[in-house]
Amino acid sequence: MKSILLVFALGFSAAFMPLFAATKKNIPETLLADPRVHLTFGEEQKILEGGLQPSLVITKTGAIISQGQLPENSLPSKRMSSKWEMGTVISRDRGASWTQLPLKPGENGLNMEGGAIQLRDGSLLALDTYVTPGPTRGTGAGQLYVSKDDWKTLEGPIDITFNLPGVNFTGSSDDGGHPHEAVRLHRRIIELPNGDLLTTLYGWFEEDTEPSAYMATMKKTRVLLLRSRNRGRHWDLVSTVAVDAKVGTEGFDEAVLIRISQGPNAGRLLCKMRTGREQREAFSDDEGKTWSKPTVRIYADRDVYDTAKWVEMFRGVKDKKGALIENNPNEMIGAVVDPDLIELSSGVLVTTFGVRIPPRACWPRAEHPWNGNYVAVSLDHGATWSHVVQLTSGVLTTHYTAVEATLNANEVYLAYDLGDWRSGLGRSLHGRFMQIKVEAN
Repeated sequence: MKSILLVFALGFSAAFMPLFAATKKNIPETLLADPRVHLTFGEEQKILEGGLQPSLVITKTGAIISQGQLPENSLPSKRMSSKWEMGTVISRDRGASWTQLPLKPGENGLNMEGGAIQLRDGSLLALDTYVTPGPTRGTGAGQLYVSKDDWKTLEGPIDITFNLPGVNFTGSSDDGGHPHEAVRLHRRIIELPNGDLLTTLYGWFEEDTEPSAYMATMKKTRVLLLRSRNRGRHWDLVSTVAVDAKVGTEGFDEAVLIRISQGPNAGRLLCKMRTGREQREAFSDDEGKTWSKPTVRIYADRDVYDTAKWVEMFRGVKDKKGALIENNPNEMIGAVVDPDLIELSSGVLVTTFGVRIPPRACWPRAEHPWNGNYVAVSLDHGATWSHVVQLTSGVLTTHYTAVEATLNANEVYLAYDLGDWRSGLGRSLHGRFMQIKVEAN
């Protein structure tokens, strides 16, 4: 789950202060080079002042819609919502200028972390991330937003329903120790050839009682696959994508899903997931009825268990209880967070993700060179990731990223943030275009 407050509760010593502000020049660095792949990066653009943790969708006209958390608190609400106000901006000139879209008076509006998609008929759908308990056991309640005019207007919230047998809405706190009576939609909506929609959700079944490694009140989550046969108005639980009480510090969460359309496994669903440590992925060849065992994905040399590469930098640092984090196997590690993933029309896959070194101490001290945001390219439909680039290094970031295909062939738009919630060193969402040229073998 999103680590919004936990780092500040850890109580690192006053001497353990940020050494880098969010203004360092960010020059992409190639970590693993595939000689067939040539990337060209556009200039870094500021998307949203004050924004953190981006979501993205790009429409068929080229409009870029981005959303992030703002420093202001959200409005009081009977329905669960983010602590932070969500700011939404749109650019219709390839990021040269951005217009912030106002909220309806008295409403918190859409939290687009739940995913957004433009369907084949041109309509845009977006799901709010929070699914709250429904009127009867085993059901959930959510909100849908719809635009039929390229996001000039947005209809909603539209109340939608979920069939979620076995889901426990009240079994865990959030990652700050606060009550969390909801489960979470996350990242992507997939439109199948027959028009059905798929998406992922993370949360708990009744039997999911294993505590998170760093907060006993927060339980380890599982990732679920959902299907809608009526354009997002109702969703049914299809399957568990991944669950294992012994995996990571968080279980499985923050999933991203794509459907591979080309190659020897056309039709395969590929799902990447956060665990609180390494990234894991699973696939399904039967539209999500069954899934492979989740396997670990390491990009270039970024092994989050290779603590020898950063333990000296954090030697002597203590948590709020006065214990050395170098002696805590859940603190002196790395973590890969919040993957995003797309397939381009050419069949090339692009993924983005963040690496935290260490997973909570990375904010009071951000300068380890592995600490940052990344993009990787696969030419074999996700079997390998042969070209890996680090976008930011050693600067404050929440390590949340987003990627979307543009109207140009083999071009994407990348988004990430600089800054954090409370350091006072500035915070903003940024983006840049990336062109991909692939040479024939």
